[in-house]
Amino acid sequence: MTFRCGREAKMKSIVEIAKSAGIEEQHLELYGKYKAKLSVELWEQVKDRPNGKLILVTAMNPNPAGAGKTLTTIGLSQSLNHLGKKTMAALREPSLGPCMGIKGGATGSGQAQILPADEINLHFTGDIHAITAAHNLLAAMIDNHIFHGNPRGLNPKKIVWKRAMDMNDRALRNIVVGLGEGNGMTREDGFMITTASEIMAILCLSENLADLRERLNQIIIGYDFNDQPVRAEEINAVDAMCVLLKEAIKPNLVQTIEGTPVIIHGGPFANIAHGCSSVIGTKMALKLADYVVTEAGFGADLGAEKFFDIKCRKAGLTPSAAVVVITVRSLKYNGGVKVPDLAVENLSALEKGFENVKRHLENLQKFGVPAVVAINHFATDTQAEIDAVIALCQAAGAEAALSKVWAEGGAGGVELAEKVIRAAELPSSFRFLYEENLSIKDKIETVVKEVYRGSGVVFSPLALKTMQKVEEMGMSHLPVCMAKTPYSFTDRADLLGAPVDFSIQVSEVRISAGAGFIVALTGSLVTMPGLPKKPAAESLYVDEDGQVIGLS
Repeated sequence: MTFRCGREAKMKSIVEIAKSAGIEEQHLELYGKYKAKLSVELWEQVKDRPNGKLILVTAMNPNPAGAGKTLTTIGLSQSLNHLGKKTMAALREPSLGPCMGIKGGATGSGQAQILPADEINLHFTGDIHAITAAHNLLAAMIDNHIFHGNPRGLNPKKIVWKRAMDMNDRALRNIVVGLGEGNGMTREDGFMITTASEIMAILCLSENLADLRERLNQIIIGYDFNDQPVRAEEINAVDAMCVLLKEAIKPNLVQTIEGTPVIIHGGPFANIAHGCSSVIGTKMALKLADYVVTEAGFGADLGAEKFFDIKCRKAGLTPSAAVVVITVRSLKYNGGVKVPDLAVENLSALEKGFENVKRHLENLQKFGVPAVVAINHFATDTQAEIDAVIALCQAAGAEAALSKVWAEGGAGGVELAEKVIRAAELPSSFRFLYEENLSIKDKIETVVKEVYRGSGVVFSPLALKTMQKVEEMGMSHLPVCMAKTPYSFTDRADLLGAPVDFSIQVSEVRISAGAGFIVALTGSLVTMPGLPKKPAAESLYVDEDGQVIGLS
């Protein structure tokens, strides 16, 4: 078979793609021939239509090379269209951090990718840059407020708003600002990656520009000398932030390699943020299609739990089915096989690693969402391994299908699509894992015990102090956003498979009042990743024809 890379594929104009989705050209704000933003007026036109069925694609805990969740999301949307179902995908925007770091691009590959891939992976329509600018504007105005007399009485030692950039740079985790004469107060500060910014979460959870403005108002930037919260609105920063975000809040329309419409908008990580694309984009897609295939980052212990307990709770969404992406490689990795040996047949490790998948399937049952297993096929998979995985899924009571969308596009996922359609027709019994009236401590412990299967939680003194502050501020009704390693159910990346009777260490709790959730940082997780020993950036270049090489 001849494979087409993204730049070799013949793309349709975005006007034609929009027309296939029932979107008139007047509702497109064009970014060249193949990208467009969708107008605010389009929502007013479609908002009263019935919703399509929402399909969540999640995964087992991945191996360091990934599991193919985005690939499967794209391929499944193509497969559903292949079966005559009007389908759209709703995805997150890639961050430059992974593109230049360990993961590379995030637009799928082979015959299941979104186009134009290089543009989407790099600067796209500028949304993430706008979020970075708005975040850092607020940071600059905080220091400026202090410099010019500090009328609000911000305690410089209790400023919680850091700076942000969309790049992995461990050297910026902890810094000192204000050095030198006339440059403001010298104080400790730091950077986070933009995907962990509360403004990213706010944009992804907002319903419209008015909702965005109100959420930005509520951002807690620090505390005054009486230990009372100081919000962004109190230093007159919000209107200018809205100016920077007024275009970024509009969802983006692109296409798959087979011409399936894709709304791609927002890009929070799931290990340090809530890991879901925008509410605006998802709701728009649900009004335009009969089936909407979306994803949540990393494994179901992170992305799916947050998709259900945060995004669905806040946006009033009800998923019809879930797809759990697994690979033979990931099973063997969770069964103890090292990365260099993942291509070698190992049925005993595969069976051991399946305990990880079994736990994810059990967890999805707790949310009342029917689940189908997608076995993302690799050329190194042996028939014996594939047969063993299917048998293990059947023994666990789960429908499973081999997905060959990388090699065959929509045609390679027809069996998966058919099983997803059947699952989505089942009566919905969707429910949240915990109720709002629980304390933050109880919510964290519920996630740890029910989803991770830990025996308990050890809270640092700092975390306990912040949780007490949450109670005093009347914000204990908010959901929790767990920040944790994606590779394990625990807070240690090396504890693979399905461990039990472990403790989770909560080192810090942060209040994201604008986003409307409480972040619990576990283990040694940081919100500014570092580059690996050999970053993907080392293999990235532009050839003499202006083509980007190495961004996969």
